[in-house]
Amino acid sequence: MSEPGAPPAAGDKAPRLQDRVLGGLRWGRLQEPLGFIKVLEWLFAIFAFGTCGSFSGETGATVNCGGETKEMSAISVQFGYPFRLYQIPFEMPDCEGESETHTLHLVGDFSAPAEFFVTLGVFSFLYAMAALVLYLRFHSLYGENKKLPFADFCVTICFAFFWLVAAAAWGKGLTDVKAATRPASLIAAMGVCQGQEVVCNAGTTPAMGLANISVLFGFINFLLWAGNCWFVLKETSWQAQAAPRDSAAEQGAIDKQ
Repeated sequence: MSEPGAPPAAGDKAPRLQDRVLGGLRWGRLQEPLGFIKVLEWLFAIFAFGTCGSFSGETGATVNCGGETKEMSAISVQFGYPFRLYQIPFEMPDCEGESETHTLHLVGDFSAPAEFFVTLGVFSFLYAMAALVLYLRFHSLYGENKKLPFADFCVTICFAFFWLVAAAAWGKGLTDVKAATRPASLIAAMGVCQGQEVVCNAGTTPAMGLANISVLFGFINFLLWAGNCWFVLKETSWQAQAAPRDSAAEQGAIDKQ
């Protein structure tokens, strides 16, 4: 039993601090459009950079040099984010020698749109999380300080524009990745396949489903951030000034009647 004037123990202080922090959160604001869309932005940002950044694929081909003593060689090439294909090597068999091989590389560098897409997703995730904390815990400050809604509005417009650019750029980059990694492109890059008796066939075809979904998530993020611009605009002083003017006009019309 602690004495009346003694300071509280550390075990008593922690629950009080935790209750003070969690008790200040207004979870009901998540049911409002501004809070609900922030949650969706947070989730779909994770989906966007997660599906793109974790993607890996495999392409391949088979080379049959012909003749009775020649064996078929299977070529398998792994690729993935950040899609610097020119750095990915693979071994091309030499049908004229015994067991010699030549090292070739895939063609293309599509890291710029992919890294921009993933980076934007990470920053969107961080900003949406910070905005949620501000909106749930310090909503009174958000409403009293007129600069915060205005800054939120400007940042939301920027994210909406960047998501449109990132989704379109990554969609075009993904199309180029598909063209560069299909088995037909792999066969065309190997000079050994030009021989008369050499038979080259397609091997493993890359499964690009996860990458296609990442592009879809990019456009969904654009729609979320673009739609959120209206709800953030309603929190700014511009909308607050427009509302009294409309009310005054309506009141004047009523007085004239």
